[in-house]
Amino acid sequence: MQSRTQHAVSALGWRGTVISDVAVLGQRVSAVVRLRADVHRWRTENGWPPAPDPSWFHSWFEPAFHDVVPVSAIELIGILVTESTVDQALEACGTLMTLAPCAVLVPESPDYDPWPLIELDYYGVGLVRAGDDGPARLEVAPEDRASEFGPSPFSRWLLEVLYAHVTAPGAMLLQHWDGAEQLP
Repeated sequence: MQSRTQHAVSALGWRGTVISDVAVLGQRVSAVVRLRADVHRWRTENGWPPAPDPSWFHSWFEPAFHDVVPVSAIELIGILVTESTVDQALEACGTLMTLAPCAVLVPESPDYDPWPLIELDYYGVGLVRAGDDGPARLEVAPEDRASEFGPSPFSRWLLEVLYAHVTAPGAMLLQHWDGAEQLP
């Protein structure tokens, strides 16, 4: 039986590996990622394991260290935040949408107010409704606005954190949505 998160990821059409319960900017989210097998292979062969240590992240602010940051082995497809109501959706994705497409998963509800959906669409925040059983329903498709904000040391460090999750021995990951084997 699929979880609400799996149903939401399917409704969004995001293809990759789902990493649940990741701390990002003070929130617990699910991240959908894709492992870049060629880069992972190169990093493994050349001694560049995932580097999620925040002290390494702080060193990126020093100009002398910029030439030793490895290429990311992870592509962040999207971020999914679970909230109890639509009213919390914009705030939940406000900062996260600078990193990747962001969508909010809310429970099914008989209430319908079009205004929050118009506002979410304007800002590029996605909305998915899902009950405990059955498929999820995509209400508003998320947009990728990350390029408007540009790359940052934080977003690059987050990719290292996600890389560590994907490559951890015994990682508890949800199924691969594109059917391709991505684990090392």
